[in-house]
Amino acid sequence: MFEQVQAAKERLKGNANVTPIMTSRTLNRLVKAQVYFKCENFQRIGAFKFRGAFNSISQLSKAEKARGVITYSSGNHAQAVALVGQMLNVETTIVMPNNAPVTKRAATEEYGARIIEYDPYKANREDIAKDLEARNGYTMIPPFDHRDVIAGQGTAALEMFEEIGNLDMLLVPCGGGGLLSGSAVSAKGMSPNCRVIGIEPELADDAYKSFKTKKLHRINNPPTIADGTRTPSLGKITFPLVLKYVDDMKTVSEEAIIGAVRFLFYRMKLVVEPSGALGLAALLSRAVIPEGRVGIILSGGNIDSATMIKILSS
Repeated sequence: MFEQVQAAKERLKGNANVTPIMTSRTLNRLVKAQVYFKCENFQRIGAFKFRGAFNSISQLSKAEKARGVITYSSGNHAQAVALVGQMLNVETTIVMPNNAPVTKRAATEEYGARIIEYDPYKANREDIAKDLEARNGYTMIPPFDHRDVIAGQGTAALEMFEEIGNLDMLLVPCGGGGLLSGSAVSAKGMSPNCRVIGIEPELADDAYKSFKTKKLHRINNPPTIADGTRTPSLGKITFPLVLKYVDDMKTVSEEAIIGAVRFLFYRMKLVVEPSGALGLAALLSRAVIPEGRVGIILSGGNIDSATMIKILSS
């Protein structure tokens, strides 16, 4: 799998941004460690999801591209697929919940995608997408459970290790496990002694429970502010990869997530969505006790104004 991540990095050259790595002296003093942030909020579409979308769609055959692609997503993967479709002249259809963040839906529409809206409390997004796939001949590009998507997501961590060298610990947000499993594969390939820890909200702890019990758990529509982690479970591909390459899983409270977004905004002048701030939330809340050189992947910065106002005024 590490070779697939390396190949994805070559494929992404000139298409994805090589995002910056930032530090905070204030944070380093607070947690007594050297912390490095991989800022995927500066990636195209404002999140790491562009990496996996481009790596997967760019490898489709001409016939597959001509028939179009379909996916299901609450926002960041939707935007990524839509933008890549625009870049490669591939029609895109997105199954999106009616409660998706306004900014994410607007950007997805601006990139030219056709949106199929559904009520997440009454319908299953995967079933809707699979039915459309079968009826229209689309190619499915799922948000995380796809080897080319996972390999693309793993390039963020690969870039990080190439730029700053070995890390003692890497903290990665976890929703469906695409970023986490890809990052863990990169970490073990580049810095075998690095401890990889996945971070989830307490209210959406399906991956945490799955990791601890070695049995797949599912939570439908968890009420967390971290909308990017509302996926019901890890996937058939990501779950085994997480078990193989990830060293531990931790959870954080909603209050810790909000505090991390506020810290990034006020102290580092970074706009990061709640899902993207999970790693920092784990450090600030002491859910994770840092060791030595610590990497954190800030997975995205797509936050709507109402949510940001709520966080900053809390």
